[in-house]
Parts: sequence; structure tokens; C-alpha cells
Amino acid sequence: MPTDGSAIEGAWGVHDTSVRVRYGEVDRMGYLYHGHYLAYCEQGRTEFLRSRGATYLELEEEGTLLVVVETGLRFLRPAGYDDHLIVRTALTEVRGVRLRFEYELRREDRLLATGFTVLASCNARGRPKRLPARLQEVLGRTAGDARKDGRAGDVQGAARGAS
Repeated sequence: MPTDGSAIEGAWGVHDTSVRVRYGEVDRMGYLYHGHYLAYCEQGRTEFLRSRGATYLELEEEGTLLVVVETGLRFLRPAGYDDHLIVRTALTEVRGVRLRFEYELRREDRLLATGFTVLASCNARGRPKRLPARLQEVLGRTAGDARKDGRAGDVQGAARGAS
């Protein structure tokens, strides 16, 4: 990916996911409907975790839900039907029960949108819950790799085991 001053440039824990805009996802103007960008971010986040050996299904089966508590998107250029997009997902912060992911959506070398989500670890009743040890381990490895590589990012929580 080219360097264009993006928010996640140089961040640790980055994963790219390929998506294609389907016909049913475009509006009357032929552009990707804005609500679908969040679904693409969710897909990127899911694949980010899967690439590190953790899945939402396993977390939920173990009694942990990752609930979106904050989100934001910034639209720079439209995507259209049949566009091949890359969703670049970066874990940028781990603090307590919260995880922050940032996203870039690109078509070839063009940045189309940026976004973020903050998730909180909760139990089945929606009460805050410590991140599971296995997830802490996965995130800690990601943070450790970043320290070895000298990449930027807030690794304080991950380095402490995301307590």
C-alpha cells in the first residue's frame, strides 16, 4: 500500500481483507451505501482476529462478547458496484476491557474511507468482563512483534496483558 499519511500507517497488528462490492449494496446513484462500510469493517476485524488464531465464535462460546461501543467513518471517495476493495484493519489500542481498531478502505491505491471501532469485552449479560487470557496472549504477541519491529502504536495495555 502506498504511503499517503493514513492514520494507521506504521501501526502494529495490521491485516488486509479483500471484499467486492455486490449489486445489492449500492444505492440509486450506483455508490456503495454508507451503512455497508461498517459491515466491511466488521469483516476486516473478524479476519484480523482469525489471522491471529482467535475467532468471534470461540470467544462467544467461552462466554465473552466483544460489543461495539463507539464507531466513526470518514468518506473520501465513493466505491461502486463490482469494485474490488481492500479493508486494512489495525489494532491500535488495548486498554482494560476495550480494544480500538482502525480501518482504511481502498480501491487499488486510492483511499476511499477511514474509520474506527471501539469494542468492549462483556459477559452474556452485557457486563464488562476482563479479556480472556487466550485473547490477551494473542494481542500480547501482536504487541511484542511491534516492539521488535519498532512500529508505532499504543501497546501499553497489550504489553501488560490487557488487564
